[in-house]
Amino acid sequence: MTRQSRTIPAGSERSLHQAYDTALLDLDGVVYAGGEAIAHAVDSLAAARADGMHLAYVTNNALRTPDAVAEHLSELGIPTEAGEVITSAQAVARLIAEQVEPGSKVLVIGGEGLRAALRERGLVPVDSAEEEGLAAVVQGYGGPDLPWGRFAEASYAINRGVPWYASNTDLTIPGPRGIAPGNGAAVEVVRIATGAEPQVAGKPLPPMHRETVLRTGAKRPLVVGDRLDTDIEGAFNGDVDSLLVLTGVTDGAQLLRAEPKYRPTYVDRDLRGLLTGQPDVVAADGGGFRCGGWSAVALDGVLELRGDDGGPLELDAVDGLRALCAAAWTQAGDGSCGLDAGKALARLGL
Repeated sequence: MTRQSRTIPAGSERSLHQAYDTALLDLDGVVYAGGEAIAHAVDSLAAARADGMHLAYVTNNALRTPDAVAEHLSELGIPTEAGEVITSAQAVARLIAEQVEPGSKVLVIGGEGLRAALRERGLVPVDSAEEEGLAAVVQGYGGPDLPWGRFAEASYAINRGVPWYASNTDLTIPGPRGIAPGNGAAVEVVRIATGAEPQVAGKPLPPMHRETVLRTGAKRPLVVGDRLDTDIEGAFNGDVDSLLVLTGVTDGAQLLRAEPKYRPTYVDRDLRGLLTGQPDVVAADGGGFRCGGWSAVALDGVLELRGDDGGPLELDAVDGLRALCAAAWTQAGDGSCGLDAGKALARLGL
């Protein structure tokens, strides 16, 4: 399945954990939420690993070190080694190391994950814009308690012409109390103060995909995520297949409106989708598309959904969403679908 042909969700006769050698899994919204494991995640990942699939955890959050992330996952019941965790901090550290001299000083606006990644690349993290020989400024998520003065420190250096890098530009980050400002929001603060633009490494941009492939050696990877604008777009940019799970920030309405770069190869409810095949979405008699017991068609500016006899309670709602995606994406072509899907999605409870 190539990125040019994603007008309908794909089917797969083989279970995904057998069709792909490595799952590149996002964390927040996919494996855990608010620090706790998402339903079915632990058992699904254990089964996939036991049957030979390699698991790698790929996160734009640059705050924690791979060791800390691996420890957290292991505590949740998902045994993980630090080498199985790839962070945007590692991706941006490699990007910087390729452009500055070994042993260069880098002003860090962020947490320990960023500092550890820089040290791994032979760079020296520092805290002051006044450091002699400063070669770069790097910005990554530093947690909710990052002092405001750190943004000023970055601005002083960038305004003097020091190159600026960012681990990622996710505007928000999920937390136990809801959605909070992410590193992208902090990057905007510095952008306003400097008028500069950082080089960005994290999803959905190529440096993160390259870092992941280099560290995992994946030959046929499957990106698994909950966000269209990082996980799925990152897979699109890397020309690899993706699975969107509905356990995080993306809802049915956003999925139906997705432009081509945001359209996943597969859609499923949660990580149990790794362990199964994916049903085919096919053209329906009389127009539209069919998946399972559902059919969807675009009529007079509205997406209509029809279910087989037996009632919707006996049908898989995700099959209905797959059929709706095919109808919406085909109608939209290379754009974003503007059809009204409210009633159809309400019927599915999605």
